[in-house]
Amino acid sequence: MDGTEIAWDDESKFDDARTHAIKVWTAGTLTKVTIRADGASTYADLAWRDVNSSSGQWRDVYGRWPGQHGTDHLPMNRAYLDDGKRRGTDEHRRRVAAHELGHALGFCHKSYDEGRSPLWPDYGQIAEQKLNGPTAKDAKAYHVLWG
Repeated sequence: MDGTEIAWDDESKFDDARTHAIKVWTAGTLTKVTIRADGASTYADLAWRDVNSSSGQWRDVYGRWPGQHGTDHLPMNRAYLDDGKRRGTDEHRRRVAAHELGHALGFCHKSYDEGRSPLWPDYGQIAEQKLNGPTAKDAKAYHVLWG
């Protein structure tokens, strides 16, 4: 992230999920961080990618944001998110992308006693509660972090 801007590039097949995640994390009062496509004269802060694995570190993992120096990679796991797979619907892909983009914005997993949040660590709970984007508590945390 450069100041309050995240420039992204994309090599993921899940464009709808990325678009949704950006929309929900920049809606309403969530305007302090600009999230835009990377341009020819800038470096990407975040790279949307796909992985296709259900073993090892990817067992039951739908997406991941491993923060790192330089460009962060945000892989979406096709082994579970492709059409016909366990979570292979637009609705699930959007939730996973919103969860992972929340991490890229600086938010950690939230405990259940903190209230409803798409940043709960257990995706099953997020899906059961139909959490498609930040809640009022997430918006409050956003403003504490970003102003």
